[in-house]
Amino acid sequence: MSHLLVAESVSKNFGEFRALNKVSIAVPKGSIFGLLGPNGAGKTTLIRIINQITMPDDGKVFLDGQPLRPEHIKDIGYLPEERGLYKSMKVGEQALYLAQLKGMPKSEAKSRLKYWFDKLEIGDWWNKKIQELSKGQAQKIQFIVTVLHRPKLLIFDEPFSGFDPINANLIKDEILKLREEGATVIFSTHRMESVEELCDHIALIHKSNKILDGKLNDIKYKFKTNTFEVGLQSINSQEVLSDIKKSFEVLPATFKNLHDDIKLNIKIDDKTSPNDLLSFLTSKAEVHHFVEVIPTANDIFIQTVQSN
Repeated sequence: MSHLLVAESVSKNFGEFRALNKVSIAVPKGSIFGLLGPNGAGKTTLIRIINQITMPDDGKVFLDGQPLRPEHIKDIGYLPEERGLYKSMKVGEQALYLAQLKGMPKSEAKSRLKYWFDKLEIGDWWNKKIQELSKGQAQKIQFIVTVLHRPKLLIFDEPFSGFDPINANLIKDEILKLREEGATVIFSTHRMESVEELCDHIALIHKSNKILDGKLNDIKYKFKTNTFEVGLQSINSQEVLSDIKKSFEVLPATFKNLHDDIKLNIKIDDKTSPNDLLSFLTSKAEVHHFVEVIPTANDIFIQTVQSN
């Protein structure tokens, strides 16, 4: 697998506080890579090192196989959690200025800005000042100037902050399109539902250390517990329930089901297949609901952080 960004044993201290402790990540080309962790874990410090806003005390960072250098800034687009637009400048003037800082000729920047302003239906904002826009509107401008120069690597830190559900979905779709067009994305967020929707790979940082990383689906497989949500109907509910408890481990059920006659979570051992369980259940009652419990990104996040 080819990686666009690789960080090797990166450490960073601020005085006596160790913000990062020998953290290594490898971001595959063309992926959306979730950089996760509680507040203060070290995510933003790592992002700032990748953007060369600050330098590591130890370790190395490589972009597309080369040691990270100042000229690589043109290959990176960064949308910070704390937005950095000049409130008193006009939208168009500011967008042009920021595009030229990334090395874009003015004529090319104007052309691409027109494309994005038309695409996001904000053409009439050109002569407005940032301070006249809502938080969500300003966020759209910040998104545009982040992606405008078509960088190899896009870094989004809480990109949906300030957006209503419709505009959050719009930006999510644009991020997916950018990935399809060849961009590689590092995505940092506390919204685990967005991780589920967008991320191929994740790394979890906690207390300055990386404690988990890999393909999201592989991690989910490791965390699954062979538990199944089961909804049944029977005229002999108590008898059926007793038979199930004699043969399987039964756990409290919290899922919603239209048929609430018998609602269970059932855990099976490694010697029992899902088909074995289903055959047993169909011999005892009418099965209306049978779904394997797959751990969510949120479940994995909480479980891993609490155990470390």
